[in-house]
Amino acid sequence: MLHRLLIALALLLVHAPAYAQQADQVMTGEITGADHETYKQIPFDVPEGVERITVRLSYDKANRTVVDLGLFDPRRFRGWSGGTRDRFTIAASDASPGYLPGALPAGRWHVQLGVPNARKGARSPYRVEVFLDRGTVRSASAAIADGPVRAGPGWFRGDLHMHDAHSDGSCTSKAGRKVPCPLFRTVDAAARAGLDFVAVTDHNTVAHFAGLRELQPYYDDILLIPGTEVTTFGGHANAIGLDRWVDFRIGTPGVPNVAAMEKAVAEAGAILSINHPALPSGEACMGCGWIWPDTDWTGIAAVEAINANTVDTPLSGIGFWYARLNAGNRLTGIGGSDNHDPDAQAGRAPIGRPTTVVHAAELSTPAILAGIRAGRVFIDVEGTRDRMLDVTAVSGRSRAAMGETIAAGARVDVAVTIAGVAAGKAVLVANGVEVRSLPVGPEVAFRLDRKAACGWVSVKVTTESGKLLLVGNPIYVTCGKP
Repeated sequence: MLHRLLIALALLLVHAPAYAQQADQVMTGEITGADHETYKQIPFDVPEGVERITVRLSYDKANRTVVDLGLFDPRRFRGWSGGTRDRFTIAASDASPGYLPGALPAGRWHVQLGVPNARKGARSPYRVEVFLDRGTVRSASAAIADGPVRAGPGWFRGDLHMHDAHSDGSCTSKAGRKVPCPLFRTVDAAARAGLDFVAVTDHNTVAHFAGLRELQPYYDDILLIPGTEVTTFGGHANAIGLDRWVDFRIGTPGVPNVAAMEKAVAEAGAILSINHPALPSGEACMGCGWIWPDTDWTGIAAVEAINANTVDTPLSGIGFWYARLNAGNRLTGIGGSDNHDPDAQAGRAPIGRPTTVVHAAELSTPAILAGIRAGRVFIDVEGTRDRMLDVTAVSGRSRAAMGETIAAGARVDVAVTIAGVAAGKAVLVANGVEVRSLPVGPEVAFRLDRKAACGWVSVKVTTESGKLLLVGNPIYVTCGKP
């Protein structure tokens, strides 16, 4: 009997999912036939300062043993999922379906196991793992991370800016009234648009995170990235991929300046992107344009170069982005629909128009964030499903893709790959200035001398009349002494 038990335990551990982080606490035991229709409380301790708890249960299901799962904090019931899942997470702002978000008091907690079925003579070893998030230690967040929506590298199309009922998103009700629009309508519209990923970015809240967690298993062909639009008196910025609320009240003791907000976003595992920076501020659009004078640009990953329908207008963020690049900052240009109504049609910035197209190692939140940081990204202004733009610079034996750096030799050759555009112009931009254009084709080649290339170069694609279709990101060109 002992031999069989050891084999079962070994198989249980072999087949348990692998996570990058080790559990903070591990409790093991055994379910026997004597436990049929009983409950077991498994204690574990939560220290001060824990921001998220994740629990994972694995057990031997041979002989039809069934174990239910729940949770109690030191004072009250916090959730029950029965036998429907083998793990759950809980934090102040969100929790798995069936569990209650809220404060995580220090003290003795209990994982509640229920045993609705255990056959006479059965012996089923179990293992309960507890992961804790504290400060910048994100073991619990890693433990709840599902595998990628799509494995393997590729170009992934998404929208990084939208709203629903948790802030100011609205839509038409069944009775024809304008009402706060439920989150599932936004996610469903994104899925129907054929996007690979979206970031839902409600203003200054993370109340929608629990809904995203609930919707992700159903919408399993689109990656749902948690985000928030940090909405301040001096501008808006999207924190994309964060795992907790970030204080937006710049100028208060907890957030004395923009740098403090940037630090909090980074500690939450997110990247920060400046939204619609060229919009006005003041009474015309309170806090919309980015006017914070003390911005630390090293803490900013991206700029929303195109917001909704502002392309080819004075409200486009491209000029703002180019100016920051010319000042020596390295910022990825992205686009966002800023959608507030999932029923919006082409003239009203529907979800996915513009589309941000990111080259990433896989379709997962960490990989998309890494792809945006890396800068191999382009903006599909009209949100098509098939347009493509890739740019490579070559100088001597050196080669660089968008977002990368190349040392200039006597000249720099820029190779452009374009797809999905039948006619138009490929325009070479150097340090914010259009320096050359050529007819669109599958492959387009530019050549710059060393002096003209120093700084950064990028490529955009327009129609014959100059209407913007695709916007590439910069390749940074360094020029030491010749």
